[in-house]
Amino acid sequence: MTLAFLVLAALAVFCLLFGLCRLLAGKIDNYGIIDILWSYSFALLALGLAFAEDGWPVRRALLAAMVCVWSVRLGTHVAVRVIGHHPQEDARYGQLRQEWAQNFRSKMTGFFQLQAGSVVFLGIPFFAVCRNETPQLSPFEIAGAIVWLVGVSGEALADYQLARFKKQPTNQGKICELGLWRYSRHPNYFFEWMVWMAYFVFACGSPWGWLGFVSPACILYFLLGVTGIPMTEKQSLRSKGEAYRRYQQQTSAFVPLPRKSP
Repeated sequence: MTLAFLVLAALAVFCLLFGLCRLLAGKIDNYGIIDILWSYSFALLALGLAFAEDGWPVRRALLAAMVCVWSVRLGTHVAVRVIGHHPQEDARYGQLRQEWAQNFRSKMTGFFQLQAGSVVFLGIPFFAVCRNETPQLSPFEIAGAIVWLVGVSGEALADYQLARFKKQPTNQGKICELGLWRYSRHPNYFFEWMVWMAYFVFACGSPWGWLGFVSPACILYFLLGVTGIPMTEKQSLRSKGEAYRRYQQQTSAFVPLPRKSP
């Protein structure tokens, strides 16, 4: 299949899926479910490309396995959180309700379609990898797999540590400063970015794979400057006040680093 046809077909499929998700979100009045679909969508994209493309089968299978393990774990983690808090909505969407006010529902329709497009755009490394017919793994691909293993393990550990902390009734309203959260205020975001770096490094072993740099670059931009750390920290400051300010002063925002003295 031609690359243009695959891209257009993927866009059409995900626009349809996210359109249906938008209808469901409006019906249950909880737009946080888009995070579930977004997370699972990358497994669908990787599997679709692995079956549709003609690259070396071992490479296609390895990429599909990497993406599916990460995507399904993240999607399930998000699903447990969203469903567990329903009908309460994620604070990010509550903030968008206030900012968009009367136009909220119409703007969310466009927002859902942008998310559909982002799946295909961020999947650029997958397209390059699955078209590579070279019958052996390159050093880039081996390095990418190692970085991926570190990223997925770190993200899963950070999510587990935070979930275990929140389960304790005595920790209500407190700040998690255990495990990885002692060295980074957002270790889950850092390791999520590492996963995307891994896909880029892996893709560098394929022709035109260097174009995959857009994926970790975009993820880093959104985590550091838009919907990740800025929105999360605003909410934490509102709910935890001075205690969170002290946490900010002592703890790295993104990369896990030794803590600063009070």
